[in-house]
Amino acid sequence: MTDDIATLLTRNLFEVFGETDPVRRRTAIDQIWAEDAVFVDPQASRMGRDAVDAAVAGLHARFPGFVFTALGAPQSLEGAGRLAWGHGPAGGAPQLTGLDVALVREGRIAALYTFLDLPA
Repeated sequence: MTDDIATLLTRNLFEVFGETDPVRRRTAIDQIWAEDAVFVDPQASRMGRDAVDAAVAGLHARFPGFVFTALGAPQSLEGAGRLAWGHGPAGGAPQLTGLDVALVREGRIAALYTFLDLPA
């Protein structure tokens, strides 16, 4: 798969992190994440598609009914990109915002670093 970086970031936000159906989510993970990918957020560092899937499933269990929104357009440079996002109840204002920074290898996400915005 050779999606450009902006497309990978957008698909990841909505088809992976925003997807509550485990079958559709896993299909997207297999399409856009490298097998040996690394996902790092403030809670942990995880390696591999199974670990990404488990982390997202845990997020949905912890915050049922929450959805992701893109806050602006993704930006990319050679081999890397970033996308700001919000997370909160469907139809409501985001209760958390953050930034995903992805490193891409051979058209797939090789590493994703998620930064959370701290409350003011």
